[in-house]
Amino acid sequence: MVYRTCPPRAAQWIAFVLLLVLHTPGFANKRHNSARVTPHGALQAASEDRSAESSLLEVYASMAKGQTRAALDKASKIVQEHPNFQLAQLVYGDLLAARIRPVSTLGDVPTDIAKAGAETLGELRDESQKRVSAAKDRPRAGLVPSQFLQISQKTRYAIAVDASRSRLYLFENRAGGLTLVSDYYISVGKAGVSKSTQGDQRTPLGVYYVTSNLDPKSLKDFYGSGALPINYPNILDAKRGKTGGGIWLHGTPPNQFSRPPLATDGCLVMANPDLSHIIQTIEIGNTPVVIAPQLQWVDPGKIKQESLPFEQTLQAWANAKLEGNMDRLLSFYAPDFNAYGKTRDQWALNLKAELSKVQGHGIEIKDKSFLRWTDSADTMVVTFGEVVIGKRTGWTKRQYWNRQGGQWKIFFEGLL
Repeated sequence: MVYRTCPPRAAQWIAFVLLLVLHTPGFANKRHNSARVTPHGALQAASEDRSAESSLLEVYASMAKGQTRAALDKASKIVQEHPNFQLAQLVYGDLLAARIRPVSTLGDVPTDIAKAGAETLGELRDESQKRVSAAKDRPRAGLVPSQFLQISQKTRYAIAVDASRSRLYLFENRAGGLTLVSDYYISVGKAGVSKSTQGDQRTPLGVYYVTSNLDPKSLKDFYGSGALPINYPNILDAKRGKTGGGIWLHGTPPNQFSRPPLATDGCLVMANPDLSHIIQTIEIGNTPVVIAPQLQWVDPGKIKQESLPFEQTLQAWANAKLEGNMDRLLSFYAPDFNAYGKTRDQWALNLKAELSKVQGHGIEIKDKSFLRWTDSADTMVVTFGEVVIGKRTGWTKRQYWNRQGGQWKIFFEGLL
């Protein structure tokens, strides 16, 4: 059978792809895949790791250019390599249909089939739109999410999730700061985001950390290539009375390459190849995960300036501790402070014990990370090392601060 170009009435679909894809300069040369760093530090696309998504976007680009034979060949290769990739199968079916009849939209199937599978078709179209939109509107090089005020060099990787885009961004913390190295399509809760109660089928919003890496052998096939739990509910969540748990970043079952944008019970779900790369890359316990309704991308220099007042407050706290001034030190702790069930007055005994160890010595605050979370309140999640000068080792602390009356106050403090 000979290949035919798409009939004129396919122009609606071509125009849609043209609008979302080809208006991005250099789109055909972009690859949304795992990356490796050369010895010289340059980011280089690894052709052997090219993702199924990047291949699908190339199919769209070929379709938009009217290169239907090339598009069909590429789509055929994707579905052979990933037979469970439903969206790719749908596009492949459209390309086959376009050889003999007009195709006007993604999933242009006979009316009876479309009616029976209306929900699935809608979900696949949503997935397609999310993937294409992310390719079209990538963040400008050098920008970072506004939550990452300062990341210690001991933290090698960081993750940010934009729920509105169904997108997860992986950053590497290099000498020059955070660098975006990969981004991936993800699914979030069936009911969206802003989890507050057990079973509400929402994905939580906030600043979290990956707490463990669950052995795939211990998991059901439903979780795919593995699972990375995060610490929901975190300290702020608990303070606000939020309930539930078991929020994981996990994969998909063998018969499903990816899930619709809104599809989980609250977890973050990725295609298995993408999750495998995340698991092999990040560090357990030391990788922050910011989940936002929509990420705000800002210049690192700007947020560094914004972090200076808080950094001065943290240093003032450290100075009060060094001076052994208990009244001054306690002034940094919020009236509603609570750590492990201890109020501020009860926690003062812990602080006195620490001061006794510091007397006659200096202390050094090092390896600081500040992650800011702003919603109805302004919160800072702070992690740092505290070492008594003259000692070889110290301890790592995590504090939660919020603004109270225009001043930063500690409402939780604990050791890691």
